[in-house]
Amino acid sequence: MTDHYAVFGNPIAHSRSPRIHAMFAAQTGQALDYEARLVPRDGFAGALRDFIVQGGRGANVTVPFKLEAHALSTQLTPRAQAAGAVNTLRFDGSNILGDNTDGVGLVRDLMQNHYCKLKARRVLLIGAGGAARGVWQPLLDESPALLVVANRTLHKAQALVDEAGSSTRHIEAASLDTLAGRAFDVIINATSTGLNDTDTSPFGGVSPAPTGEFFYEMMYGRETAFMHQAHASGARVSDGLGMLVEQAAEAFYLWRGVRPDTAPVLAAIRAELNDQH
Repeated sequence: MTDHYAVFGNPIAHSRSPRIHAMFAAQTGQALDYEARLVPRDGFAGALRDFIVQGGRGANVTVPFKLEAHALSTQLTPRAQAAGAVNTLRFDGSNILGDNTDGVGLVRDLMQNHYCKLKARRVLLIGAGGAARGVWQPLLDESPALLVVANRTLHKAQALVDEAGSSTRHIEAASLDTLAGRAFDVIINATSTGLNDTDTSPFGGVSPAPTGEFFYEMMYGRETAFMHQAHASGARVSDGLGMLVEQAAEAFYLWRGVRPDTAPVLAAIRAELNDQH
């Protein structure tokens, strides 16, 4: 019997998730199908309920429904609680388990695919919105020497850092304009500056910009101003395609209890993106 899964979002046509999970299923011999579902912005709860009634076993959730998915979950994993947002749902009878696989996806891409160490390193996380909230705890779990959460408005960064509690001294908040000239080992862009064709670096107006050995852009599929700035400085650079594949693998494991090999899937998706350019 074939089990049914889906990704819910608006917009959703661009999603690579159906292709990724189809490759995972073929690789692991799992009988499942996976589709993308466009949901009206005011219709997520109803669409999710309909999918469960139709026999859906689990779902991924993308913009703009991650907060609503968190609210609709009847049970949350610790990492979903820390993120305050849910991107993966599993349906067990009347129970809706909410998880957030973004952070583990980012960490695995950094450490396994790029051999980028986080332990005892100085890490800068730019942004304090939903993307940053999904990854700060898994980054902190890798014991960096320091994790700085920087945002254009300091109070948003401080609010996120306050959630870490007073038990750790390895995380601090900063406003972007106080980062001039600071040196980090890893710099991660969790802002939405790379979403449009006229994007500017999140460091616009910060001079000199912070320096780092490795720059990571959570967006994928295009060279952003953040990545261009990193290339110009001679640093190592990556987009977020690996994070997409790795977080999908974690969702697949949550659903099926099988962990797929991400390397061939990442290579295939990367090749398909390159062919489109």
